[in-house]
Amino acid sequence: MQDMTMVQEGSMRDLAIQSSKNFKKSWIDLGRVLYSIWRDKTYKEWGYQNFDTYVTKEVGIRKATSLKLLKSYYFLEKEEPLYVDKEYADNADAAKIPSYEAVDVLRQAKDKNINHEDYQSLKEKVFLKGKDSKEVRKDLTLFMREREELDPEEAWQKRKQTNIKRFVGTLKSLKREMEDSKILPAQIAKEVNSLIAKLEDQL
Repeated sequence: MQDMTMVQEGSMRDLAIQSSKNFKKSWIDLGRVLYSIWRDKTYKEWGYQNFDTYVTKEVGIRKATSLKLLKSYYFLEKEEPLYVDKEYADNADAAKIPSYEAVDVLRQAKDKNINHEDYQSLKEKVFLKGKDSKEVRKDLTLFMREREELDPEEAWQKRKQTNIKRFVGTLKSLKREMEDSKILPAQIAKEVNSLIAKLEDQL
């Protein structure tokens, strides 16, 4: 009787691990399918004009979530293809399979061009240690802060670029609104265009 109980407990333990693994890797499968639907615009064959409407109404996930899934999956496929391989998910420890949120932070780290050592450190936390997105983001913030302290000139240039881009975007948006409502005189519109061009030259 004791042996039977141990077998049942062992089976239950294995089942819990396998179920957890299936749950955690399901985002990769969903990301793969959604990316294929988005890329091929298959949703149009089903009567949807855009991907966001399809995902919200038929799949039942928010636009922000679907965007993160797409970006995270595409990042893996492009930068870390090993981790979209079915064999990886089947053989990886359940506790170490990363969430799409953690992969999204790693993607952002890659976009920020952090140095190779820092990127490898984050990658290890995501794929080998299974750390959650909050912890990975905390480390990324620390790396970025250290980089700014080491190179204040580069940090200033980045802030300058960001602020100019934001200002240009605001100007263009306001200009369109005023042109649509026909309350912007032609001369002022011309001056605004000139200002936008001058600002874009600074980028």
